[in-house]
Amino acid sequence: MRQVASLDGTILNFRSDTARLTWIAAALLALAGAQARADIRIELTGVEGPMRDNVLAYLSLQRYAQRNDLDAAMIERLFQRATNEAQDALRPFGYYDARIRSHLTPDGKNWRVLLRIDPGTPVILASADVKVTGPGADDGAFRRVIEQSSLSAGTRLNHAEYDRTKGELQRTAAAIGYLDARFLANELRVDPAAHIASATLELDTGPRYHFGKTTIEQDVIDQRLFRKYLRYRESDYYDAFAVLGTQFALDDSQYFSVVEVSPGERDPKTLTVPINIRAEPVRRNRYSIGFGYGTDTKFRATLGWDDRRINQAGHRSRVTLKASSITREIDGQYQIPIGDPAFEKLSLDTTIGTQQLADVDTSTVELRPGLTQVLGSWQRVLFVRFTHTTTETSTQRSTANLVIPGISFAPLASRMLAQPFVGGGFYAELTGSHHALGSDSNYLRLDVQDEKRFDLSTRWHLITRGELGLSLVGNFSELPASERFFAGGDRSVRGFGLNELSPVDAAGNKVGGRYLIVGSLEIERDLPRRLAIAAFVDAGNAVDKLGDPLEYSVGIGLRYKLPVLSIGLDVAQALSESGLGPRLHLNITPNIK
Repeated sequence: MRQVASLDGTILNFRSDTARLTWIAAALLALAGAQARADIRIELTGVEGPMRDNVLAYLSLQRYAQRNDLDAAMIERLFQRATNEAQDALRPFGYYDARIRSHLTPDGKNWRVLLRIDPGTPVILASADVKVTGPGADDGAFRRVIEQSSLSAGTRLNHAEYDRTKGELQRTAAAIGYLDARFLANELRVDPAAHIASATLELDTGPRYHFGKTTIEQDVIDQRLFRKYLRYRESDYYDAFAVLGTQFALDDSQYFSVVEVSPGERDPKTLTVPINIRAEPVRRNRYSIGFGYGTDTKFRATLGWDDRRINQAGHRSRVTLKASSITREIDGQYQIPIGDPAFEKLSLDTTIGTQQLADVDTSTVELRPGLTQVLGSWQRVLFVRFTHTTTETSTQRSTANLVIPGISFAPLASRMLAQPFVGGGFYAELTGSHHALGSDSNYLRLDVQDEKRFDLSTRWHLITRGELGLSLVGNFSELPASERFFAGGDRSVRGFGLNELSPVDAAGNKVGGRYLIVGSLEIERDLPRRLAIAAFVDAGNAVDKLGDPLEYSVGIGLRYKLPVLSIGLDVAQALSESGLGPRLHLNITPNIK
């Protein structure tokens, strides 16, 4: 074996002279290609925003800018096209007599292209006539499209707005059942010399169709239960969104591996559209295992078993084992669909586990029957928790038996299927107990959470988060720690440890408080590649008296945004307590809309 020293001193081994020569030839070719490459730098003046973007999209120079095979002759040919291409790019915005001065100059091994653009006098709409005729002329959906259109006399001509209005009228007609709709007039006239234009759109809706017969091909669940997932009834007006909603509801039911909801051929005689649905069963049992890490929980693991269709009545069950540095728990759940099965259910949950809350260790055995219902755009859950809890600190140990009726409310997302609350958005829960129910404690507890995201621009966002907890307790010492409030941690006041903020007992143990106040303001800026940076300020505390001082912190963070959740890494510094250093927080949260 022979050895050859590379230019940087690395020893390269070659098994033959042929291999050595091949490597040297490839290196020389790559070097020659790198030296021959010439980039094109394009500078535009006189236009900004969408107009600038459209000019760049039209320019052949822009599309070829990073090519490796450009030579001076090809660059010159592409440059000769630039003026006409830029003028074509400005016409959709109403500028038909743009004046463009162009310059092409070599810049070392590269090329510099300068386009100075004067858009000129815009074309103005002298008239804009947009109307809907036929049986659906008075339908509110069409009125909203016309009201939201910016096609009006006296405005600058914008081809994109004309096309958008036309397309929106067509899509609206198809979506709400006017399947024979057609344009009687569809005209955009432009007089570039006079700088005026006229736009005319007249849509004849034709008759409105209804849902016809629904044919269902499946043997997975009871046919009556299956039909409760349909988001329409036969003879209702045809609605494409109802068809899509049916597809979503059946997909999310978890009973099927494949669902196809497809409209058939419309019948112009009966004005009906039949619907064909085919569904195949999903594998009955699903096993899952997950590992993760969070600064609050440290390493954590989850093991789950789902029986997704116990019978044709749609019953299902789930068993989950969870373990982390602060929690060890086994959960069992049995669900029975009722009412609208996409959103409503009867459930029976069982939990056995231990949890560390600041300086308090709790062991809990709990049985929780619940009823999930939909009230308009809200999800309501009625439940009763039968709980046996053991609470232990460094100085004492106590047990409590509680019967805790409760009610919770959360807004119903368009595709949410009454799943447990996992963070994000509004949530309110009211619970309580009394000696008359056989409980060891009298109390009433309210917990309200909310999180909002405001888009300040396409890249800048404001995220607000808050939580308020209130409790009325007859004898606070009888209330288990699991029913008290704690603050601090990744989703609370960052800069402090999980449940670190709490009143203390006589021995100095952090045992939880009667009240909770938490608020957060965060500014976020999007970056390329799904990244974002954030700066935030948090405030809050768990206290025994309203008016007690709050704790404060500030920090910065990095986000990696996936389609439905974000992975966040935050560095927070507590301001209200001296002697505390920066604290790292790693968390995974649902995306807020």
